[in-house]
Amino acid sequence: MLFGTISKFNYFRAFSAQGNQMKNHKSGRRNSSGNRSFSKNSGRPNFRKSNSRSRFKRFGASPIDIQQFIQKATNTVKLKPVIIQNSFKDFGFNAEIEKNLEKIGYETPTPIQDQSINHIMEGKDLLGLANTGTGKTAAFLLPLIHKCFNDNSQKVLIIAPTRELAQQIDQEFKKFSKNMRLYSAICVGGMPIFRQISDLRRNPNFIIGTPGRLKDLKQRKNLNFSMFQNIVLDEIDRMLDMGFVDEIRQILSELPKERQTLFFSATMPSKIEVLVQQFLNKPITIKTVTGQTAANVHQDVIKVSADQKFEHLKKLLSTEEQKKVIIFSETKRDVDKLAKGLFAEGFKVDSIHGDKRQNQRQKALSRFKDDHIQILVATDVAARGIDVSNISHVINYTVPQTYDDYVHRIGRTGRGGHKGTALTFVN
Repeated sequence: MLFGTISKFNYFRAFSAQGNQMKNHKSGRRNSSGNRSFSKNSGRPNFRKSNSRSRFKRFGASPIDIQQFIQKATNTVKLKPVIIQNSFKDFGFNAEIEKNLEKIGYETPTPIQDQSINHIMEGKDLLGLANTGTGKTAAFLLPLIHKCFNDNSQKVLIIAPTRELAQQIDQEFKKFSKNMRLYSAICVGGMPIFRQISDLRRNPNFIIGTPGRLKDLKQRKNLNFSMFQNIVLDEIDRMLDMGFVDEIRQILSELPKERQTLFFSATMPSKIEVLVQQFLNKPITIKTVTGQTAANVHQDVIKVSADQKFEHLKKLLSTEEQKKVIIFSETKRDVDKLAKGLFAEGFKVDSIHGDKRQNQRQKALSRFKDDHIQILVATDVAARGIDVSNISHVINYTVPQTYDDYVHRIGRTGRGGHKGTALTFVN
């Protein structure tokens, strides 16, 4: 464990300061004088000392044992072998899908794809449980694209917890359905609703949205849930964590009785079991979870006092190993402070959180994906919506509220067979 010191890292100098000044980000809170709490000289953030126990009590969650944050990465080749029964050509997709899969290099399905696709092609309801980064999106998109191509009257509603995940699903849809005359509409908050209303009037086969915006469109009478014969709830556990259980129940209750319902999740809390019993019809359960956290993510803690956290973070980020990093912090205000403080120290950094406009969040993600920045600072809004390859490190600058939140945070690294590192700062 990295208690109090990180001397085992070989420090290198920090990135040189960027030429352009970083734009001030709006913060959800201000101090008593109404000003943001930055040092005028250094731009270093003035973080309040957090009390993990009181925060857990306030949110009604149980304290987390820090031993859960310590785990050696496992050589994934030596894990229990998973026997893949099918190739993508075995599923019987139409010729256009097969062409698109060949163009993007899809040959061998992942375990969740291998075990789910045939059941979905047969029209069965399904509950798919799998770790993040294991290909759940293709597992439901491909058979539903095939279904809609064969019957253009079919409509699919896909619900995701965050704007980023909804956009990621839409990007995958466009790749898989190229030249098939199937269309999608994204309905998420933070973007102009009247443009989304215009997209809905074009009668797309696939509507991909977040619960709040879908509810808004329904209340405006621009969306009728009874028209959908297929529904997918992706990352349903996260949606329940975010408090969308009533919206989900309402949407499911308005769907036609004759439908195909697919739930996908990384964890299985009791609330999901209740929804499964109430809304799914004799569902097939596919479980390919290999453990609570990714086996190829090295996990450790950094024990450091609150007043030394920022200095330790700077040294950590200056090492050669820190190639592409996501830093999670608890509040929007602290995310902005931390990003501005790191920028003032010369790091290539940007931030995302729920108060930023969608175009700001999308721009930050694009810069991160394209390696224009090294570091992305985020609240948990990003834990489910970021699909960026080759993230070397996830750093929990604040301890997550629950262990499930921790699992989803560190799932951003160690994806696609690569190894990653997750470090958590503790007092």
